[in-house]
Amino acid sequence: MKIKRLGILAILLSVSSPYLFAQNLTSHPSNLFAADDAKLISSDFSFTEGCSVDKNGNVFFTDQPNDKIWKYSTDGNLSIFLDKAGRANGTYFDKKGNLITCADEKGQLWSISPSGKVKVIMNDLDGKQFNGPNDIWIHPNGDMYFTDPYYQRDYWTRTSPDLKSDDVYYLAKGSKKPKIAADGLVKPNGIVGTPDGKYLYVSDINAGKTYKYAIEKNGELTGKQLIINKGSDGMTLDEKGNVYLTLGQGVFIYNPAGELIAELKIKDGPSNVCFAGKDRNILFITARKTIYTLPMKVKGVE
Repeated sequence: MKIKRLGILAILLSVSSPYLFAQNLTSHPSNLFAADDAKLISSDFSFTEGCSVDKNGNVFFTDQPNDKIWKYSTDGNLSIFLDKAGRANGTYFDKKGNLITCADEKGQLWSISPSGKVKVIMNDLDGKQFNGPNDIWIHPNGDMYFTDPYYQRDYWTRTSPDLKSDDVYYLAKGSKKPKIAADGLVKPNGIVGTPDGKYLYVSDINAGKTYKYAIEKNGELTGKQLIINKGSDGMTLDEKGNVYLTLGQGVFIYNPAGELIAELKIKDGPSNVCFAGKDRNILFITARKTIYTLPMKVKGVE
């Protein structure tokens, strides 16, 4: 696949950002980052989302209104990875290096090869279109979990959902038949699992809650536990088990006990976050029209 370079954006690389303030809180000190190292990488998008990192540390993220997936390489270059991306939202890499995307345009899941070849891996639920797959996490064994909230899009022809509720779904490896993994939520959005595959975090953004579930061997979710009294759009974890939530004008970092230990105040309003770079020690943040990076003293686990 031909990759396009966007020279204009290179001008904005490595510019110190006046719109991001990083703070390690004194009540629960974290020392996760240096407060003056945040950088604005670019502000030339419409609405950035769905960032995830490949095995080499490159970040892929979506610009949903413009229907594109971008790549931010470890050497600081921005390029278009895929145009006409099915209005991709959340993304995650599988073990084969394919980018699994929540293709919101028709309520599908796509698998995109490193060369940009698209394969639809999930279409509907018993003939009914999904609300709009939003965010996704892949278990170490290849099983997938994704959230499916309904947000009316201006590029849709439909004006109401086929499904009666907004739920979390489970798609077993190799299967095309998803099933409900968690229901009873108002509007599930952000989702991320632990690297050992034992636990799954799900954010109910409209209820202002983030829950932790145990993942059973058959893929079922049990032991729902309220862990944080805050909702989130995108989410990630670091090597210490800290949970990173994006909501409003901040990235909020909680320790495994659910205590707020640090926050990043971002004027643009963050939508998602992941750890980038060859050593997974750079926090990459999508925030509406912008993207930011922040060197960290911890590493990511996704």
